[in-house]
Amino acid sequence: MVIITHKNEMTKKLVGQVTPEEKNEIQTLFERRNGLNELAKIVTADNSELYEKLVKDMGETGTKFQSWWDRMAEKYQWESAPDGNWEINFDTCEIFLVYN
Repeated sequence: MVIITHKNEMTKKLVGQVTPEEKNEIQTLFERRNGLNELAKIVTADNSELYEKLVKDMGETGTKFQSWWDRMAEKYQWESAPDGNWEINFDTCEIFLVYN
């Protein structure tokens, strides 16, 4: 299945699916990363202890997030594209390749 979206003429192609447990793992990391990004907008370096903890947590969460995609891509051998990235539909556990 290929879906062509009109926003920036991106192509969205279904390339696989993960288990509900795998989906829960990346959804938790996704929500944590978004929460940390929001927190980063209000925390200043003036509060050095909190700032350092935030920076460390953002780095660790980003690494875990990328590691999940790397592990799943290897496990399921998803199709990829040089200018593409994968997206997950949290409702269906489907993985899409999005590219120009």
